[in-house]
Parts: sequence; structure tokens; C-alpha cells
Amino acid sequence: MAWYRNHYTCDRCHRDWEDEWSCTCDDDCPHCGARHMSPGHSDELTEIIVHEGDEYVVLRSPKSAGHYPDYREIRRFKSEAQAIAYLKI
Repeated sequence: MAWYRNHYTCDRCHRDWEDEWSCTCDDDCPHCGARHMSPGHSDELTEIIVHEGDEYVVLRSPKSAGHYPDYREIRRFKSEAQAIAYLKI
């Protein structure tokens, strides 16, 4: 399932927060309770690269993911450049 980190700024109190979800949806301000704030921008997190020991691991959130990304390992690489190139294919 697609996964995003949404970045918000409240129209009422002007405070910032972020939240991760399976869409780029509106959220309520956790600071003042203002409702239906749209994200200013969102980071795509469906596929990510993590560094483990001497390897770079490509992870993907599966279609079966629900309230959490539930990342699954796709492939391991010796360099970050290789992992990035793999995701660009």
C-alpha cells in the first residue's frame, strides 16, 4: 500500500506537525484541535532504503498494509547507490 509522511501547518495556531498514513489526507491539529488541515507537502515512503550493518536494504509497504506500513524486504545491496538505482528502474 502507498505510504506517506504528511507535513502540516495549522491555519489557526500556525504550529507544525507530521503524520504518516496511507494517503495524503486532511488531519486535525493536535495542538489546538482545528479540523481538516491539508498537508503542505508529503514524502513518499512506500519504498524506502535502510542501512543495516554493511548493507542497504530496500523495503516496500505491501498492498496488505493497513494502519502501519508493515514494510517487507525486497532486496539487499552493498552500496546505497545500487539501492537507489534499483528503485529508479
